[in-house]
Amino acid sequence: MSALPILSIVTFLPLVGVALLLCLDRQREAAIKHLAFGVSVVTFLASLTLYGGFRLDVAGMQFTERTPWIGWLGAEYHVGVDGVSLLLVLLTTFLSAVAILSSYSAVTASVKEYMICMLFLETGMLGVFVALDLVLFYVFWEGMLIPMYFLIGIWGGPRRIYATIKFFLYTMAGGVLMLVGIIVLYFLSGAGPGGEYTFDLLKLSGLKLPFHTQAWLFLAFAVAFAIKVPMFPFHTWLPDAHVEAPTAGSVILAGVLLKMGTYGFLRFALPLFPDATAYFTPLISWLAIIGILYGALVSMVQPDLKKLVAYSSVSHLGFVMLGIFALTAQGVAGAILQMINHGLSTGALFLLVGMLYERRHTRMIEDFGGLARIIPVFTAAFMLVTLSSIGLPGLNGFVGEFLILVGTFRVNVLYAVLATAGIILAAVYMLWMFQRVMFGPVTQGENRSLIDLTPREVAVLTPVLVLIVWIGIYPQPFLRTTEASVTQLLAQVQRGKAPSAEFRVPSDAARGMTAAEQRGAGGRTAGSRQQAAGSEHGRAGGPERRGARELRRLHGLRVASLAAAIDVERTGSAVPSAHGGRHGD
Repeated sequence: MSALPILSIVTFLPLVGVALLLCLDRQREAAIKHLAFGVSVVTFLASLTLYGGFRLDVAGMQFTERTPWIGWLGAEYHVGVDGVSLLLVLLTTFLSAVAILSSYSAVTASVKEYMICMLFLETGMLGVFVALDLVLFYVFWEGMLIPMYFLIGIWGGPRRIYATIKFFLYTMAGGVLMLVGIIVLYFLSGAGPGGEYTFDLLKLSGLKLPFHTQAWLFLAFAVAFAIKVPMFPFHTWLPDAHVEAPTAGSVILAGVLLKMGTYGFLRFALPLFPDATAYFTPLISWLAIIGILYGALVSMVQPDLKKLVAYSSVSHLGFVMLGIFALTAQGVAGAILQMINHGLSTGALFLLVGMLYERRHTRMIEDFGGLARIIPVFTAAFMLVTLSSIGLPGLNGFVGEFLILVGTFRVNVLYAVLATAGIILAAVYMLWMFQRVMFGPVTQGENRSLIDLTPREVAVLTPVLVLIVWIGIYPQPFLRTTEASVTQLLAQVQRGKAPSAEFRVPSDAARGMTAAEQRGAGGRTAGSRQQAAGSEHGRAGGPERRGARELRRLHGLRVASLAAAIDVERTGSAVPSAHGGRHGD
């Protein structure tokens, strides 16, 4: 662990920027913008040190910090990251800097207050992804609503008050249910002999609860997370919030805030309530599929560019939820990667729509046409992001969706087939929108005088486009970051108990032969292992009775990589992959 509390530094560094902004006169708008952007860039650079020091062979929490907070209640300031939350922290700091830079020309009123809200929001979002105490998590979860409330309510569109109140009420309603679940968990943790009243997530993950208790608590948490995702039928707040929010608010809302819901399922619902997770998996999967198809069909008929992108988020996040509840290594890994992909692709779409709105002050598709000949650089960027959004091979969207479909296909062919229809529909509505906006005759005189991307706008889009191409061509660094945590999560759900926080991938010396070496040896080792697993399967009485018992007895904590998890599911043998740490890439 680092001597410096680097996680706290990254989380609260934006508040240092808030303090500095308070010292500046509101008339110095240029200085205010530069200071806010500078603080966001420094925060992003600080978050990169987390990635540099992250151990790929450690599946548990890293960079942990623990300090007593509310002693009589048992609440602590307890933070840490694993492979799942690390990528979301990086996404948050990256998109926050991009969003602030994009606001230079879009926001002209109350600039100081706007930048303060953006930095407050960044700290709230980061806190959600690093909190390991349920009270601390809830404080950050609800706290980030305040700056977002002001961002939409003050700097939003004509119907901003309606959209703000709707967004706030929906999210607060879900938050109250989750708070009830947190309180119940707290009392259950100390109810048994030798129990300890605690809000510590790592301790609560080992709490044994009867099925009916798990089911009710799962629903309390799941509703809160489903509203945030948002899943069908809790999605109705999203289009209004997106359409009325300023451009930067839409980028943050789509890129980060929606991921809090999917992250909540991964971090809390699955490990805390494994039996309820298995029971509700069909329901969640069907709701995800409905969301995929419904979001795509509604996007197809939208006349407003921003509303089209907003409804597409309902469809794309449906894929993420389908991957999570496939409960396979490929599905969960693909879902996490798709969370990052959606943040980049949809965030870029909102940026481009915002740039177009600044020039024409309209978002109606019928008001455009023939823009490719007038603003070719803008058109090229728009085309790349559009193709990314529909999952073109070679761009980031393809990798995540492919893994999700593979993981889903292995557990339910019908789910995968229906989800694939959503990809086809996405190509229809995105390419049709692009055709109507960029090609054809120029029917509006105002479009003839549009200017192409400015240097600042190129600076805003370039890093996002680079990541879109990078992940599409070489996603391995991102997948390797999450694989140990994904395998631990799946094993934890299967066993219904939390492994040690110091659960590690076996060292290279202890691993023996890799899966490839075993296959290269003529399959004798793998074959004998499969034969032994098959005999154990016969004695167990069927696949439904093997589950966690055989996984634990045969493999214990040695199931420690994405490749090993796939081997376990396919052959019943666990062969850890050969990597040691960050430099194993």
